[in-house]
Amino acid sequence: MSLRSRIFITITALVVITIVGALVMIRYTYRMEDLLTEVIDQHMERLQTVESMELALVNQKGFASYYFMDQDPKWLIEMEHYRSIFLDRLEKTGHFASTAEEKRILGLIKSKYITYVTAKNQVIDYYKSKNQETGTILHEKVREKFFTILTLCENYKNLSKKKAQDVKNKSLIQAEKFRIIAGSAVLMVLFLAIILIFFLVHGILEPVRRLTLETDRNKGRQKTGDEVKTLSNSVHDLMKEYDQSQFELEKSREHLLQSEKMALVGKLAAGTSHSIRNPLTSVKMRLFSLSRSLTLDHTQKEDFDVISEEIGHIDNILQNFLEFSRPPRLKLQPVSPSDVVDQAVQLLEHRLESYQVVVKIQRSNRLPLIKADSEQLKEVLVNIIVNACESMDHGGSMVISEEERSEPALGRVVGIRLKDNGPGISDSMLEKIFQPFFTTKEEGTGLGLSIAVRVVEEHHGRLDVESKEGIGSTFIITLPIKD
Repeated sequence: MSLRSRIFITITALVVITIVGALVMIRYTYRMEDLLTEVIDQHMERLQTVESMELALVNQKGFASYYFMDQDPKWLIEMEHYRSIFLDRLEKTGHFASTAEEKRILGLIKSKYITYVTAKNQVIDYYKSKNQETGTILHEKVREKFFTILTLCENYKNLSKKKAQDVKNKSLIQAEKFRIIAGSAVLMVLFLAIILIFFLVHGILEPVRRLTLETDRNKGRQKTGDEVKTLSNSVHDLMKEYDQSQFELEKSREHLLQSEKMALVGKLAAGTSHSIRNPLTSVKMRLFSLSRSLTLDHTQKEDFDVISEEIGHIDNILQNFLEFSRPPRLKLQPVSPSDVVDQAVQLLEHRLESYQVVVKIQRSNRLPLIKADSEQLKEVLVNIIVNACESMDHGGSMVISEEERSEPALGRVVGIRLKDNGPGISDSMLEKIFQPFFTTKEEGTGLGLSIAVRVVEEHHGRLDVESKEGIGSTFIITLPIKD
């Protein structure tokens, strides 16, 4: 059996024994409670009833004696009242009788009481007829019957006390059983705990100690006294080193692939841009001359404009290649990013109207001066705004908000958020949009956002994007403020 199974079985047994012991204890607690309730509710009530019956019997004798002394009829009324009380208590006591002996004594009490009442009435009749001598003689005999009934009541009360004592003894026996069961459960749990400790020490702690010594790279120089903690620290360090190595490997691979791609792009751009752009410039100049000298009809004019636009598009692609392969050096000067935002929006005013896009600028105060290349930052903003307009496909809105805040890594920074209500970017594409040559447009080069990221990073800032498909996108430009 495996160590895991042995520990699991031991713990399960501990839990089961504990639960069973608790349930048994609860059960015996209820049983003891029932027994005590029976003693309090039944036997005490029985004793009270018997005592009340004795008191009613004694009161009958007392009121009869009062009558014999002063011949007042009111004492006979009181005596009849206590006779009815005695009979009521006698009947109630009969409901509690459960043994043959109890029923026998109650039967004797009832028969003796009837004889006693009959004789007592004869004595009273003698006293009423003024035959007190005969009544006195009979009264002596009736007194013996009274004490006989009183003795029977006392015997019945002793039986009730004995029964209550029996219940008490049963409670003590149950309590003894309860203690035995509880003690056995404690011993069993203690035994299983010792077994569990043995498994833990020899099956877990000792191997952990050996493994700790093997994985301790400090060779015991940092002794904490907690082998599990030491092993955890060692494994954690190994995991961190593994993760760091994996991260560095992935990063190196990405850099290698990117470098190879950039090298190919640089060679391609450097080798072809000048060769293509020079004759393309000549073509553009000739087209400009022809546009001023030729007289064209409407169809020819449309063809001519298409040719001019396509040549401009080719020139734009070549310009992107040149900028990507040989990026211009930054011309840093103090500038407020708010001015750059205003210039970019003003530059794109006609294009925004053609796309039917409304741009709203939100600012409480103009952003402070930073050292930046305003022209390149403007190109970044223009690129992002144009991409948003093309994604919204005629009709939409964009909000450009500005803020000044602090960050732990960069210190005081300015932030420009460009939020549109376009179709958004899917999660699968969100990680690729800043990669060179990645584009979703049929005529795009896929270099615009990668150039924008590079420009922002050259300013020691960062370009982030937040987007949910179907809701819109938000590009966030963060630039440091340097004194």
